[in-house]
This record gives sequence, C-alpha cells and structure tokens, in this order.
Amino acid sequence: MNVSDIRPGAVRGMRKRVAGAIGAALLALALAGCSTSSNSVFDTSSGGASTSAAGQSAAADTSVVPWDYRVAEAEVGDLIGGDMTILPDNQLMANDNQYATGEKIFTLQYMTANLKENSEGKASVSLSAWTPIKSYRDKATADADLERLKLRLKTKVDLVGVYKTELGGKSRQFAVIELPSGQVVKQPIDADRYASLKSAKQADVILEEIHDFSEFDLAYSKFRGWAAS
Repeated sequence: MNVSDIRPGAVRGMRKRVAGAIGAALLALALAGCSTSSNSVFDTSSGGASTSAAGQSAAADTSVVPWDYRVAEAEVGDLIGGDMTILPDNQLMANDNQYATGEKIFTLQYMTANLKENSEGKASVSLSAWTPIKSYRDKATADADLERLKLRLKTKVDLVGVYKTELGGKSRQFAVIELPSGQVVKQPIDADRYASLKSAKQADVILEEIHDFSEFDLAYSKFRGWAAS
C-alpha cells in the first residue's frame, strides 16, 4: 500500500479517527439534543407521530439517529377504532383524516439507524424497517414535507488525505474526509480526482442532512458525492 500522499501524522491517527467516527457522531447528536424546545418540522397530528426518531430508547452504547425518509403510495385496509391499517404491509397508524377502506393515499415513512461501538472501538450500523408517520391525500403535499426533512447542500470539508493501493498490477485510489459531525468517510476516487486532491487540505462535497421529524435541529449528515469547485 502506498500511503505517502497522506499528510504527515495522518497515517498514525487515521485508524483511531476512523474507529472514533461513530463516537464523534454520537457526541454531536447528543449535544444537538440538549435543547428542551420542541421544533417539529411539521404537524404530526394527522399522522399519529408522537415520538422522535432519534429519541427512541437504545442501549447505553447505542445511539438511534434519523437515517432516511420516503413517500410511498398505499391503500387503506381495515379500520380499527380511530386507527387504520396501511396495505400491503398492514402497518397501523392513526386515521385522523377519516379515510375509508380501499382509499388510495400517500404516507411519509422514516427509517432509523442504530449506531453502536463495541469495546474494541469498532462501529456497526443496523437499520430499522420503514415506519409510516403521516398520511396525505395527494403526493405533492407529501413531497413538500419530504424536501424539508432531507436537505442537500454543498460545503467544504476537511481532507484527511488520499492514498493508493496496488494489487496484481492494478491500483486504486481513495480519499478520506471528515464531515462536520466528526464522521470520517473513505471514498474511492479516480486518478484525476486523486491528482487534484493530493495537495489539498479541503474538498468540495455534497452532503445530505437527514433531520429528525420531531426535533428538526437534530440531524445526521451523509456524504452524497463530490461537488464542482
């Protein structure tokens, strides 16, 4: 492995930084959650949502963060008291909009991630099933809420370094960046980007911020690609 293109000191610290990436992300989320104010991104009364995606109970060494949202078309199934089942998965949610059985609707669904770090500092991620949190009669309204929860932005991030590996006469290039939340991300890159980042200290990237539907200020950032300088 050729690691000569990573800045001095970065090689020694990289393993520790990667191992601590989840811990840094959890700390950032914990600090963000210290606020006692409730700043919901939208009124969840019609969707029956009553808890925060990132505020769900978890083990002491596990943190639950908002991971993704989507809009899905569904059909109203059985009506059970003030609730309804959503087909085809028979998920139960409040029927605050007085839908009838067989009616076509749209639901906003969320997925969370359990970020866990073991005693050796190794991180693991497990994803939840999709859960509906709000229902809509039209897709346009659902998409508007989705766009408020998943934000794409261009920003600069710190570049830990770039390096090459060689195996069987073939070489591969990688870049290691640090996101604002403290996460350390490794991405494969082509030869041209390797050359352009070789002496850089920062890189232009596209990030996706996944906001908690109940506490909007609590968000989890994901790398979504390289941005033009």
